[in-house]
Amino acid sequence: MGAVTLTSDWPPADGPLTVTDLARTPDDGRRYELVDGVLIVSPAPAVSLQLVMLDLAVELRAACPADLEVVPGPGLRMSDITELIPDLVVVRRADLMNVRLTEPPALVAEVRSRSTALFDMNTKKAVYERFGIESYWIIVPDRVRPTVLAFELRDGKYAEIAHVVGEEEFLALRPFGVSIVPARLVARLPR
Repeated sequence: MGAVTLTSDWPPADGPLTVTDLARTPDDGRRYELVDGVLIVSPAPAVSLQLVMLDLAVELRAACPADLEVVPGPGLRMSDITELIPDLVVVRRADLMNVRLTEPPALVAEVRSRSTALFDMNTKKAVYERFGIESYWIIVPDRVRPTVLAFELRDGKYAEIAHVVGEEEFLALRPFGVSIVPARLVARLPR
């Protein structure tokens, strides 16, 4: 399928968009997501953010049990009108059979950028909570004050379980035991 250009007649204005409409978005390097039928367009992650994501994936993969897998940037379809692209997920290996994930991952991690900070902390957090994702982490890749915010579902709502900065250690127990130190995640960033 060829790329579709966004024009005054697309996306369609006759109701909420669906994941079928989302499949018609251009392959132009931007990230196209859908929240309750509303199209969200953001730039692709910068190279520096991808380095942080890679280092987080390496840390997670080293501790990951055999029945789980660490996956960067998969499509996560929650309904016919909601599909997001998390930066990184930890999923059950059995859930990797489809093109997109349709079951809640055990963990979603987002590496925050200036353009996505509010979206990650508010909209995505609410959607992930509603979808029943047990653990949600936000990585703030600030070179001076790198931070990890971690949330876990408690009675259907996210509760903040960790807010660690710099050399502080976040000892996660879910979805498995792993030690995350924010300063290590940004150590390879250019200064």
